[in-house]
Amino acid sequence: MDRRDFLKALGLTATVSGAGALLAACNANEQSGAGGAVAVSRGGTLYVLYDVTSIRLDPAKSQNLAITTISLLHRRLTAWKTSADGPATVVPDLATDTGRASADGKTWTFTLKDGLKMADGTPITSAEIKYGIERSFDPAFSGGLGYHKTLLEGASGYQGPFKSGDLASIETPDPKTIVFHLARPYGDWPWIASMPAFAPVPKGKGTDANYDASPVASGPYVVAENTKGVRLRLTRNPNWNAQSDPARSGLPDAVVIQLGQDTGVMSQRLLASQGNDAYAFGANFVNPAQLAQIRSNPAAKNQLVTSKSGALAYLALNTKRGPLANPKVRQAFQYAVDKTAYQIATAGSADLAGPIATTLITEGIAGREKFDLYPAPPGGDVAKAKQLLTEAGFPNGLDNLDFPVSTSNNDADKAQALQAALQRAGIRTKLRPLDDDAWTAVVTGNDGAYDLTLGSWQPDFPSANANIQPLFGTSEIGNGGYNLSRYSVPEVDALIEQAQGTVDQQAAGKLWAKADKRILQDSPVIPLIYTRNSFLHGAKVGDFVIGEFPAYPNYLQMGLAK
Repeated sequence: MDRRDFLKALGLTATVSGAGALLAACNANEQSGAGGAVAVSRGGTLYVLYDVTSIRLDPAKSQNLAITTISLLHRRLTAWKTSADGPATVVPDLATDTGRASADGKTWTFTLKDGLKMADGTPITSAEIKYGIERSFDPAFSGGLGYHKTLLEGASGYQGPFKSGDLASIETPDPKTIVFHLARPYGDWPWIASMPAFAPVPKGKGTDANYDASPVASGPYVVAENTKGVRLRLTRNPNWNAQSDPARSGLPDAVVIQLGQDTGVMSQRLLASQGNDAYAFGANFVNPAQLAQIRSNPAAKNQLVTSKSGALAYLALNTKRGPLANPKVRQAFQYAVDKTAYQIATAGSADLAGPIATTLITEGIAGREKFDLYPAPPGGDVAKAKQLLTEAGFPNGLDNLDFPVSTSNNDADKAQALQAALQRAGIRTKLRPLDDDAWTAVVTGNDGAYDLTLGSWQPDFPSANANIQPLFGTSEIGNGGYNLSRYSVPEVDALIEQAQGTVDQQAAGKLWAKADKRILQDSPVIPLIYTRNSFLHGAKVGDFVIGEFPAYPNYLQMGLAK
């Protein structure tokens, strides 16, 4: 799935393209990173302003992250703990721990906490979790994050409990124990167990599409109203036990998500903080055109929060096409690009856009190592680029490289900035504007008929695994995969498999850092920046924190002033 801006996965926008909005790092988490100026208490109604007309609430269909909307309703075996001061960590949620692996890393066992109940009074047992996961395989309820579907043993061809019956690789030996048998060792299974499909579903529920509108909740809230294009209103779940839940504060009495909002008006409302807007926040990025004004407004200082960094923006080079098959040619691009020009094209200035990137693993991911294999000034090193092209046999540069680019948001402006920079080194490109669907079809299809393109990626879960494998594994070339550089190196595939199978996360992190460096030696992509995200909230909203990962506020921890 498209992660060029990582929005669809969060349920934060109606599309998956475009740059979003960014703000200077000096204001990152300034209002509430250390507790903030707003003293919060239990009670009140939190309002969320949102430009989409509906939200996926069925855990089988959801691509929400573990800190956003769906987790107000659904708990899973594990959850995320985010912090402005360090990487995200996995914590127990419905389970007593984050899972116990067998020696070979292929079997994972979880034990459930005592006294857990669904909102309808159904006890949460291993059977409800197994049923929920099995249900996610049914084609009628597809669309959610599906990492587990390729990892569970015997899952190939399985079509859910209604068509295929029991999935033997998920065992429930007793009501409190659930055991997963994987097809191969996989050290990140505790993160997989935090995904929406691992939410419990009562047996016999969720048999039709209507479940998406009002699912049975296990989190602090239940659906009280769901009117498409108008509002989603959540009220307290009387069966939620705050003491057993380390991920959710559950402070507001209710959460009202106002749908179909105008993003331009949204910022004005939040800054004014009149009436209910004082208790609201915007789920969409701040519009780049409004950032300069907001930034210069002293009254807005405590209402605007910005991530330290975010998704990796990069230029992908098709390693299967003509001269780009030569690693030295690709390395020339590392010096030819002007990353400062890219920053300005993204958000008007370098500090608004986000810091310059030199690695594939994004900031805020445990185990990430900072390095730069191609040191150059931010504006590039044209002489070095020309030298490498000459050594590769192209002293006159390159002509007519096909550069498809999405017309959504300002991707075309960013591509033009790169085009101008590359031309300085004699690399001449031809931009091919496409609407977002057409662009996606070209770059993720099987033909690979293009030379270079822009991409952006932030993982679905806080592991370098989700940085590296989706973008550089051979299995992700074509067929809708996002290996946009068509990069296929057996040594790297073997390293990915080794890292995925390593249960010890510190040891796995070293392997992923090794993979990061090994891939960049071949230069299939040019890291550009780690894009920043900025959000506004009303004056009465506190504990509004953006962690090091992901670059979005944690919906589950916010509270309100009296």
